[in-house]
Amino acid sequence: MAVTKIYIVYYSLHGHVETMAREVLRGANSVPDVEATLWQIPETLPEKILEKVKAVPRPDDVPEIQGEQLGEADGFMFGFPSRFGVMASQVMTFFDNTNDLWTSQALAGKPAGIFWSTGFHGGGQELTALTAVTKLAHHGMIFVPLGYTFGKGMYEMGEVKGGSPYGSGTYAADGSREPTELEIQQANYHGKYFAGIAKKLKKRSPV
Repeated sequence: MAVTKIYIVYYSLHGHVETMAREVLRGANSVPDVEATLWQIPETLPEKILEKVKAVPRPDDVPEIQGEQLGEADGFMFGFPSRFGVMASQVMTFFDNTNDLWTSQALAGKPAGIFWSTGFHGGGQELTALTAVTKLAHHGMIFVPLGYTFGKGMYEMGEVKGGSPYGSGTYAADGSREPTELEIQQANYHGKYFAGIAKKLKKRSPV
């Protein structure tokens, strides 16, 4: 059977989204005949600002991706922190540089999922996902939401948990909070669930 290539493309300033991305990767690669790889979106902030906001070092084992490379994959999971209810500007800039892919609609019909990190409850756990879908729609990508397929973990009320039917998520608070075990489990499940859908879509694709 042909391998389904999934690109997990993310931007992480303080490491929360990176943690989620690595768990999404594990989940996706647990599906037979799926090859998932991590890619990080280039930084746009100057070094002086990164020092002031106490950004964590970018990992050496994850290559940076350019927009045109998206055409190589069969499906995508995009991860990003929220800024004022929308994806971080670095991710917006990345999508702004995919004009050639948009013009040719090279990504049309390919599945895409999203995951994220926000500061607090009002930081955009739902709004960030909703506003991100516009990027997928303009490219003609098929948005694959998580729904309530994660089961009872979706209804957890005894602890703070990020995520929604749109995808998996975490809370960063002031930057000191790390993804919880339940959020990690959801991210892993999300990767596995999405990979299964992407695999089915590739199998049925007439192209």
